[in-house]
Amino acid sequence: LCGLHTLDSCRIEKAFRHFGHDITDEDNVLEAGLGFAVKTSKPGFIGRDAVLRKKEAGLSRRLVQFRLKDPQPLLFHNEAILRDGRIVGPITSGNYGHHLGGAIGMGYVP
Repeated sequence: LCGLHTLDSCRIEKAFRHFGHDITDEDNVLEAGLGFAVKTSKPGFIGRDAVLRKKEAGLSRRLVQFRLKDPQPLLFHNEAILRDGRIVGPITSGNYGHHLGGAIGMGYVP
């Protein structure tokens, strides 16, 4: 038996997506890094055309996982992801990765 925060810490270290935070019905499976789970050769599934269009047009953003170098700060949901001092996207999930020894975040970036 273990608690909810323990499970969340383990899942974020493995970059397992959380439906409702990291992926929603408005996100594309390719941008979320889940293209391996979609077999576009299978005809007639809901969303197939959208996946093919996105694959042809290219990705405009990508869900990434990152760990802070400094082990002290924590990351939370819906904070800004900064690159070179500019906001490039939101954190979709954040937690402390005990095995990795630092704050782990996931979020979409261009």
